[in-house]
Amino acid sequence: MISRRDFLQVSMAASAMVGASGFGNWARLAAQQSLTQDQLLEFDTFGNISLIHVTDIHGQLKPIYFREPSVNLGVGENKGHVPHITGADFRKVYGIADGSPSAYALTYNDFSALAKAYGRVGGLDRVSTIINAIRADRPDALLLDGGDTWHGSYTCHHTQGQDMVNVMNALKPDAMTFHWEFTLGSGRVNEIVEGLPFAALGQNIFDSEWDEPAELFKPYKFFERGGANVAVIGQAFPYMPIANPRWMFPEYSFGIRDENMQMMVDEVRAAGADLVVVLSHNGFDVDKKMAGKVQGIDVILSGHTHDALPEPVLVGKTHIIASGSNGKFVSRVDLDVRDGQLMGLRHKLIPVFSDVIAPDPAVAQLIEAERAPYKTQLEEVIGQTDTLLYRRGNFNGTWDDLICDALLSEREADIAMSPGVRWGPSLVPGDDITREEIWNVTSMSYGEAYRSEMTGEFIKVILEDVADNIFNPDPYYQQGGDMVRIGGMGYRIDITKPQGERISEMTLLKTGEAIDPAKSYVVAGWASVNEGTEGPMIWDVVEDHIRKLGTVTLDPNNSVQVAGA
Repeated sequence: MISRRDFLQVSMAASAMVGASGFGNWARLAAQQSLTQDQLLEFDTFGNISLIHVTDIHGQLKPIYFREPSVNLGVGENKGHVPHITGADFRKVYGIADGSPSAYALTYNDFSALAKAYGRVGGLDRVSTIINAIRADRPDALLLDGGDTWHGSYTCHHTQGQDMVNVMNALKPDAMTFHWEFTLGSGRVNEIVEGLPFAALGQNIFDSEWDEPAELFKPYKFFERGGANVAVIGQAFPYMPIANPRWMFPEYSFGIRDENMQMMVDEVRAAGADLVVVLSHNGFDVDKKMAGKVQGIDVILSGHTHDALPEPVLVGKTHIIASGSNGKFVSRVDLDVRDGQLMGLRHKLIPVFSDVIAPDPAVAQLIEAERAPYKTQLEEVIGQTDTLLYRRGNFNGTWDDLICDALLSEREADIAMSPGVRWGPSLVPGDDITREEIWNVTSMSYGEAYRSEMTGEFIKVILEDVADNIFNPDPYYQQGGDMVRIGGMGYRIDITKPQGERISEMTLLKTGEAIDPAKSYVVAGWASVNEGTEGPMIWDVVEDHIRKLGTVTLDPNNSVQVAGA
C-alpha cells in the first residue's frame, strides 16, 4: 500500500510567458514518487509580487475528506471545457496518473480507497503553515479570501461566524469578499465588517434604497508591493437576493454590474495601478464571461463554484485562478510586474494534505479554543455509514440522498427537496457520523424543514426554474450550485432545451405513476428563502433519521435521466 506521505505534487509552475502551456511541467511532476512538506511547498520564486488565494472555506476549521464531482456539466461555449470535465477526462488533460495523490485531490475515482491511503485534507492550522512558508519567501505577499468563510459548520452557526472571524484574523488576510456571510443577517455582517482589520471589498455591493455603492464595503483597495501599485477589486456573489433570503439583508443589492466593474478598472488604472486583481465570488463561468467583457483585468481569483484547477485559464489577457473549497487547496501566484504591466506569472495549486503539512501550533491552539465549548456536542456519534457520503454532483450526491430520505420518512412526505449547494465535506465507508458531520452539510441560518402540498404542475415549475439557473447557456444567467435534489420522484432532464422544456417524465417512485400536473402531493424540504417558514430544523430531522437507521447504507440513485450531456 502506498504511504500517505508518498504522493505526487499537485502543482503547476507555468512558464513566465503569458499564455504558455504548463501541461509539460505537470506531466514531469507526475514522475515524482514521494514528497516531504518542504518539497510540496517548494516554489521557484518569480517576479516581484505574490498573491495567496483561499476561498469557499465554509466554516471548516479541521481536516476533512472532500470528494470532487463525478458530473459537472457545461453548456453553451463552456461545454467540454474546464472546469466542466471530471474524472478520467480531467486527468488526461493535466497528465495525472490514475490512483495518484493528484488524482485523489482533483478527481473522484476510487475516492474511498485513496482517502484511506492519503488521508484528510485541509485544516486552517495547515493552511496557516502554507501561508507562513510563502510569507517567509515573499514577506509582503497578499493574502486574499474569496468569501463563503463565515458559514457552514456547527461552531460557525452557534457563534454567528465569530469562530471563523477569529481564526481568519490570525491568518492576517489583506482583503476578502462575500456571499454566504450575508445569511448571518445584515446586522451581524455589518457588526463584523466594522471590526475587521483588513479590507471588505465588493464593487457590486450597493445600497438597495439609493442604488449607490454601499459605504461599508469598498470597491477596491490599493497595495504597494514589489515597487508596483496593486489594485484589488472585490466582486461579491451577484445573485444574493435570488439564491438566498432577501429579507436577511434588505438594505443591500448586488448584481454582476460589469459596467461598474469596467469603471472601477479604469479608475484604478488612472490612479496608477500597475496590476489589477479581481477577488471574485462570481463563479467560474461568470468570471470567464466578465473577463471577456471588461478590459484591463490582469488576474481574477475565482470563487463560488468550488472548482480546483492546476493551471490558470487565460481569457484574452486575463488569468483566471480557481482554488477549490473547504480549505483543501491554497493557490500561490507570483507575478512579474514592470513598467506598469504584467509581464508574466507563475502559479501553483498547493493541496493541503493534512498528514504531510504540519499544523501551525498557534492556530491549532486557537482552533481548539474555539471548539472547546462545543466539544461534547460535536463529537457525539449519531450513527455510522457503510456508504461513501459526498455532496458534489450536478443532480445528486449521497449526502443529499440521505437528507431526502430523512425528509420523506420523518416528515411523512411523498416527495422531498434538498438544495443543490456544493459545500459540505465527505465521509468514507466505516466512518462514524457525528453531530458535527451532520451540521457540516446542513448548517445555515434558515434550516427549517417545511411540509406543504404542491401540485405536480408547481413541482415542475420549480425544477424548470432551478435547471435554468444552472444550464442557461448564458453564464450571466447561471447562479452556480447544482440541481435541487429530489427524493421520492424521478424525472428526465434535457439540458440542451430552453427554459420550460427541460423537465419531463416526472414519476412518483413509490407507485411508479406519472406525476399528475393537477394533483397535489405532500412535499418536504428545507432552506426556503421565504420569511416565516416553519418546521423542525433540518439537522434535527437528519439526526433522528440516522439514529433510527444506526448504520447508513444507500442504494445507487438512478432516478434522474440526463439527456444532452
